[in-house]
Amino acid sequence: IYICIYTSLCAFSELAEAFKEFDYDQDGYLNYKDLAECMRTMGYMPTEMELLEIIQQIKMRLGGLMDFDDFCELMGPRMMVETAHMLGLKELKSSFKQFDTDGDGKITLDEMKEAAKTLLGEKLKKGELEEILKEMDLNGDGTVDFDEFVMMLSVQ
Repeated sequence: IYICIYTSLCAFSELAEAFKEFDYDQDGYLNYKDLAECMRTMGYMPTEMELLEIIQQIKMRLGGLMDFDDFCELMGPRMMVETAHMLGLKELKSSFKQFDTDGDGKITLDEMKEAAKTLLGEKLKKGELEEILKEMDLNGDGTVDFDEFVMMLSVQ
């Protein structure tokens, strides 16, 4: 969770910076014509087919312009997948250890609660952490081991 939220914040910051840079007239919208260049500047290399599909959606649904929310909706998931793949084993283990405070190789619900409070500085709604743990716990043992942690990051 910590690494996902940290990655989300970094991705959000990068998205905001890119959007601002390519919003040439500062009207709060990107023209579909500038999208390919913007995506490439961010390091994402869409195929021509993917680009045509995206542009067609923007033209049809958004009238050829996209606001920041639409831009985040488009680019956010792509960045999360790319970032998860770029993370090395060392970074993944370090992130896992921040949750696995007792060092037993498993993240329990109590450890997740503590991490949410200390690492994120916020309290999640009742049941949210249980739901997150349930999603991550692929083998159904009530905890998240390192492999499940990595799997969760690779599908985000």
